[in-house]
Amino acid sequence: MSLIKRDTPRPIKFTPGINPYAAGSVMAEFGNTKVHITANVQESVPPFLKGKGQGWVTAEYAMLPSSTHTRSERERKGASGRTQEIQRLIGRSLRSIVDMQKLGERSIMIDCDVIVADGGTRTTSISGAYIALEMAVRKLMSSGLLKENPIKDSLAAISIGINKNDEVIADLNYEEDSSCGTDMNIVMTGSGKFVEVQGTAEGEPFSMDHLQALLGCAQTALKVVMKEQKAVLEKL
Repeated sequence: MSLIKRDTPRPIKFTPGINPYAAGSVMAEFGNTKVHITANVQESVPPFLKGKGQGWVTAEYAMLPSSTHTRSERERKGASGRTQEIQRLIGRSLRSIVDMQKLGERSIMIDCDVIVADGGTRTTSISGAYIALEMAVRKLMSSGLLKENPIKDSLAAISIGINKNDEVIADLNYEEDSSCGTDMNIVMTGSGKFVEVQGTAEGEPFSMDHLQALLGCAQTALKVVMKEQKAVLEKL
């Protein structure tokens, strides 16, 4: 059975309202990882939703050139496969907690820009994006554009891994992530339901005991993340 080495996230900091032009914005920090996140409202929907009386929530994700140890090129010719996969993960995670009928025929665009990448950029993006989404919806409600809150639940995400010593670690930094034989990204709602479970064995396959240890560790860590999210939103 795997031993729990760390079941709490690295130091978390959410700084809301960092962008005066966005409907919702936050700087999300987990350890050294920093992601600038904004939410903007568009009074339109994609063509496939026109006339259906429902809205849309989607996301874009990017890593700034100096966010990693070596400068990465800007994706001027289009998003890479990795970027597209992360954008889809963020978007579908957020859509899982939104009642699109109550949102009406409008879109909320979430932009996640990684300033510093030290592991867990996609999970940091999701946890911060939930706060930005809440801020945008509150603005719509205060202006009278929405009568009912379309957000059904809270949302957070965390990375989990098992190292070579068979120890389970929550919220992996870059070094820990690189050395783990098994790693996962877990997205969960405040009511305790799983939205996404991405798990991969880089070396030896992992067992059911490993899986249960990973999920249990994630649940413990995510309670901490959600507590921090709630504390920030209660002050707004």
